[in-house]
Amino acid sequence: MESDRQIVITGNWKMNKSTEETVAFVKGILPKIEAANALIYLAVPFTVIQPAVEATGGSKLVIGAQNMHDATDGAFTGEIAGGMLKDVGARFVILGHSERRHIFNESNSFINSKIKRALLDEIQPVLCIGETLEEHESGKIEEVLYTQLKESLEDITPEQLAKMIIAYEPVWAIGTDKTATPQHAQDTHRLCRDYLADKWGKEVADKIVMQYGGSVKPENAKSLLEQPDIDGLLVGKASLNLDFFSQIVNYR
Repeated sequence: MESDRQIVITGNWKMNKSTEETVAFVKGILPKIEAANALIYLAVPFTVIQPAVEATGGSKLVIGAQNMHDATDGAFTGEIAGGMLKDVGARFVILGHSERRHIFNESNSFINSKIKRALLDEIQPVLCIGETLEEHESGKIEEVLYTQLKESLEDITPEQLAKMIIAYEPVWAIGTDKTATPQHAQDTHRLCRDYLADKWGKEVADKIVMQYGGSVKPENAKSLLEQPDIDGLLVGKASLNLDFFSQIVNYR
């Protein structure tokens, strides 16, 4: 049975693209997504959020950010607050991406604080979870994901959780050209959805959008999205290429 959950495809540009490149990309992608049956999100660098929002011209393309701090303001050199993101038009924010966890040592508790701040600032959080290759090969997938979900979503209410997106990104598949098989991705999404149902109730768990990320490309987008518990994709490298991203968006 096909789910009635909305498909959400998110491009994560990471530390790429100038203002000129951003505006050209947004204007170029708009006619290519008109017939798409998915919601299309783009997580762009802080410096190009406003020009990206302006270039969308009120279209269905949603612009967001790749990170934020958990404070509203203060002496946090180099950081950015949710209110600042909202001020320039960001509507969602990626939190807990594996690069933030492993390169910048962000803990689940810090990610939890940022999720709460994003919700207060009325910015949709996209929570990333995923296991490393070592954890994957040693059979710790369930343990790792349950811990990340439990601690990152501490004290989050069912009503708040329903406003979020959760993205499963196996760390070993990010930027490596190694993609989880559709069946493995489905099994892992089901595992996570069952955990959410156990902790926050089946009604909320059945409604929450869960994305797969990790070396997503035009060739595997359709087979991943055909899985019953995969409701979207978090696209890294391929989202920087206009043709590749438009093919993924129009996977059908």
